[in-house]
Amino acid sequence: QVQLVESGGGLVQFAGSLRLSCAASISALSIYALGWYRQAPGKQRELVALITIGGRTNYADSVKGRFTISRDNAKNTVYLEMNSLKPEDTAVYYCYAALNGIGYWGQGTQVTVSS
Repeated sequence: QVQLVESGGGLVQFAGSLRLSCAASISALSIYALGWYRQAPGKQRELVALITIGGRTNYADSVKGRFTISRDNAKNTVYLEMNSLKPEDTAVYYCYAALNGIGYWGQGTQVTVSS
């Protein structure tokens, strides 16, 4: 099992930036993939970005060029750097970990972008 704790959400103005962090309770070297999903009110949860243990990344088309995912295995942490934020990025952002074929979720952190 793994526990995930997110931080870094908040209120930001249009075109602003935020950095989300997610700390895992176990060594990140044992976690195949770490990533971020988001869920806006009335919408389904969607993938934002994912990074594998080998450093391979995958981004939603809507965030390509604006968001950057990275992982620091020494700190057991995954980050999401978000730039040029738009009101449509407003959502609860959830950290995700894929471990031994099982997905784990953090509690979520709210990101609100004002226009």
